[in-house]
Amino acid sequence: MSLKINPLHAIDFYKADHRRQYPVGTEYVYANFTPRSSRLAKMLPDFDDKLVFFGLQGFIQHFLIETWNEGFFQQDKHKVVAAYKRRMDNALGIDAIPVDHIEALHDLGYLPLKIKALPEGSRVNMRVPLLTVVNTLPEFFWLTNYIETVLSAELWKPCTTATIAYEYKRLLTQYALKTGADLAFVPVQAHDFSSRGMSGIYDAAQASAGHLTSFIGTDAILAIDYMEEYYQAADVVGVSVPATEHSVMCMGTEDDELTTFRRLICDLYPSGIVSIVSDTWDFWRVITEFSVALKAEILARTPNAMGLAKLVFRPDSGDPVKIICGDPEAAVASPAYKGAVECLWEIFGGTTTTLGYKVLNERVGLIYGDSITLQRAQAILIGLEAKGFASSNLVFGIGSYTYNYLTRDTFGFAVKATWGQVNGSARELFKDPITDSGIKKSAKGLLRVEQSVAGFELFDQQTAVQEQQGELKTVFENGQFLQQCNLAQIRNRLELALAAATVTT
Repeated sequence: MSLKINPLHAIDFYKADHRRQYPVGTEYVYANFTPRSSRLAKMLPDFDDKLVFFGLQGFIQHFLIETWNEGFFQQDKHKVVAAYKRRMDNALGIDAIPVDHIEALHDLGYLPLKIKALPEGSRVNMRVPLLTVVNTLPEFFWLTNYIETVLSAELWKPCTTATIAYEYKRLLTQYALKTGADLAFVPVQAHDFSSRGMSGIYDAAQASAGHLTSFIGTDAILAIDYMEEYYQAADVVGVSVPATEHSVMCMGTEDDELTTFRRLICDLYPSGIVSIVSDTWDFWRVITEFSVALKAEILARTPNAMGLAKLVFRPDSGDPVKIICGDPEAAVASPAYKGAVECLWEIFGGTTTTLGYKVLNERVGLIYGDSITLQRAQAILIGLEAKGFASSNLVFGIGSYTYNYLTRDTFGFAVKATWGQVNGSARELFKDPITDSGIKKSAKGLLRVEQSVAGFELFDQQTAVQEQQGELKTVFENGQFLQQCNLAQIRNRLELALAAATVTT
């Protein structure tokens, strides 16, 4: 997945000459990457203000190692330096940016940086650094904040999508427990549909990998590749099912829609799960007429090796709460008034959980994937509970409406330098704008993070000895990746956090 770019160019222009702007004699620059606030995050009211840390390992391998090696260190020095000089000359003026430091870096042959980080899959309090970075050789002090642009751009999104995914899982687990639904269903109950709406295909792979930290349901094939490539994913990474789209249904024609359903159910997919988009024309006709006409064939479906034989109806437009749970403003006793779940129950029946909530016959189900948010998902779950249905009667399709309506400011991510050394003398750095609300106030000096009862806790203004202690561990140093984790470990950390949150609830 390596992007064929010159990594020297993965900066904002203003970074290019900071090397000369620092005081003469600068030797070390020490910075951190921290989520500062969830003020703009659209979380549920019981959100505990903790973020899931995910994405650093992929960034280190893909960018700091693969891209720097392929795009710089393994390139002809004169060619790659000339390309950098041309870019700077054309934009900032002839010889505006000297290139001797770039030549020296190429001669060195690796990135003289050290990154310390918390374990990926950790849930971290706001205003606590996820990682720190410092140069390891004094002549390359300029590198620390030179990589700020790409570090921020590559990390904020995976952390954000992983956090949102965790919140979906927490919500679904909460309602599974309330209604007695099968907890084993939760990992597939939120299905990632976001790829087509992301900011490019690499963003789709990387951001959708965040979804896979909490769920296995996904249509993002590249996210599975990403997890296998960079997170040693060996178990079940992601799963999906055969499914139609509107073009398939339209090609079969409206007059022959029932035939299309029958062909899909009986000829193409007589066993396992098949998901059929059902609102190309009249969703309520599909739910109340076609399902009756095909009831015998649906019930006669053959289980596959995993014991599954389900037809999943997929509404794809309208108000999801009303369509699933019923519209109180519709004509009394009409399908729209009852809602899709109640209509299917009347036709196919089902079972009840130990807590008395209804579960549709195992041969039928529903998935809704149009503009689902945490708030809409919660409203649907509340509606199902109120009607006496278990939460497991529906799968939620999570798309780009959730996973791409985001910015770096969703959790206030920032890279800030808090310590440096000039001519052998340490300097504690910090910012505290008088015109700001306090969100932008930075930590100060060397940093240490410890685990406490309330979660990870930051201690700033540390000594060099204290900075070596705590939960931030060296994962990258001098071009080498030192400490790897895998997807199973990340998922396990999140499962433990979820179990603790469930007990608390």
